[in-house]
Parts: sequence; C-alpha cells; structure tokens
Amino acid sequence: MKFVDHSIKTKVLVFPVMRRMEVADMKTIVRIEIINGHSMICFTNGQRLLSSKVLKWFEDQLPSDLFVRVHRTHLVNKKFICRYSKHSKKIGLSNGESVNVSQRKKAEFLRLLNAA
Repeated sequence: MKFVDHSIKTKVLVFPVMRRMEVADMKTIVRIEIINGHSMICFTNGQRLLSSKVLKWFEDQLPSDLFVRVHRTHLVNKKFICRYSKHSKKIGLSNGESVNVSQRKKAEFLRLLNAA
C-alpha cells in the first residue's frame, strides 16, 4: 500500500485512526507527538487524531524538508516553528504550543535554523 502519494500536487498522508484510514494534507499537520505508544497528530485547525502508528513510521513517511524530529517524542512541521529559546530549549509554534528540543537533537536543529 502506498502511504504517501508524491504524484499529486498536494502532498497527502494516509494513516490509520481507530478502524478507518485518514487522509491528511501534510501542510496542515503542525506536529506529531508520541503518547503511550500512540501518535497524536495535531492539525492547524486544532483537530487532533490518535493513530496506532509509532513516530518513526511518520518520520519515514513525511518529507525531511518539511518535518524535523526534535525530540524522541516529537516530530514538527518546520513551517510552524516561529521561535526557539536557548534558555528553556523549547520551540515555539505558530499555534501557541511549545515543544522541547532534546539535548541530542539540539545541534542538528540549530544547524537547520541557521540554514533557513
């Protein structure tokens, strides 16, 4: 089964939610957080969906030019990052949420910020 259709102009991701398959425009995914072995997908409209897929699966499906793994529990859409606090080691997102950046991911994340 093909989960990401790169042939169409709008990139979509197909993933399981409960007993159905969900189709989401990748541009509307703000972040994905792992909670008790399940992935919580957070969207721009405030909707949240819980999927049985692990974060690594989403990381493999989503393009690395759009999403970055900043912590073992978080995958973030780069387009929604609006600030980074060196003191608290947190990313501020455009929807008002904040996400921790792990010590191991910090150097890679800072390189990404400086390249942007």
